[in-house]
Amino acid sequence: MTGQDNGTAHSAANLPEAVVDCAVYENGARIPGQIALPTILDRIDPDAGRFAWIGLYEPTAAQLQQVADAFDLHPLAVEDAVHAHQRPKLERYGDTLFLVLKTIVYVDHEQVTASSEIVDTGEIMVFAGPGFAITVRHGSAPPLEEVRRRLEADAHQLGHGPAAVLHAVADMVVDRYLEVADAFAGDIDTLEAEVFSPDHPVDAARIYQLKRELLEFKRAVKPLTPALQRLSEGSLPHVPAKVAAYFRDVADHHQRANEQITAFDELVSGILTASISQLGVQQNADMRRVSAFAALIAVPTMAVGVYGMNFDHMPELTWRYGYPAVLTVIVTVCALIYRALRRNKWL
Repeated sequence: MTGQDNGTAHSAANLPEAVVDCAVYENGARIPGQIALPTILDRIDPDAGRFAWIGLYEPTAAQLQQVADAFDLHPLAVEDAVHAHQRPKLERYGDTLFLVLKTIVYVDHEQVTASSEIVDTGEIMVFAGPGFAITVRHGSAPPLEEVRRRLEADAHQLGHGPAAVLHAVADMVVDRYLEVADAFAGDIDTLEAEVFSPDHPVDAARIYQLKRELLEFKRAVKPLTPALQRLSEGSLPHVPAKVAAYFRDVADHHQRANEQITAFDELVSGILTASISQLGVQQNADMRRVSAFAALIAVPTMAVGVYGMNFDHMPELTWRYGYPAVLTVIVTVCALIYRALRRNKWL
């Protein structure tokens, strides 16, 4: 199935085609066997430590509605999960939490151009309620197979129920922010070095494109701050205090990513300003060179203009050494002007 997690899918025929994996966990351990959607509600029991985790990839409205009907998901949250393109947020609908996360993927490229795609965004939505966790991926959002495998290997953490899934997904997404930020730093360092290198003039359009991609990165990361703050307070349903402590760690990493992006934004703005200033300096230097050469040409032009006049009575006309003397004077004066211009760094 396109876009599905690698590995064995545990969904049954009665589950929507968009289901990537489906499992019931009891006290941190996965219950073996395939599970049908109509019977999954009979298998979960929050009081006994049993909950279901259903993973979906780009479900249609009809496919997600099957799951929504089974777990009584709020229609507004279901609509957001189907259409995607949502801002990062945390909503509470009764006993169900709905978390929207923007994922960021760094797009490899040789160098930043005026049309480079540096980051690609996707979305992961997480429903966490009594006895269930439902993850919905869209676009380039990375598969959650590794997250599920890591949680299944940690029975103690997975024993916290749906909150553990909520934390593991958020932690993975925020860690990706830091990885992309580190890669972004390389692009910024390269452009910064080129701007101040006389041998590599930088097109301002390249810097502007980098700033646009950075803005897309910022829009994905920054709005998540209030959601992580609420999750770290431990006042939401199905988020016990022990899991809230883990969310504080995620919030710290997210704050670090935010600070990096803010610093990058200021740095790229400075690089763009420096590039424009460098262009102005270069234009001034070119004008000075043109003016200097004009000054050099003015002397012989004036001399030749004087001696080009056809007067009969000029003392120099019959002088045997007049022509070489004039040439000597022209060369000497030009050399003096050239030396003066070089001393003043006009040439």
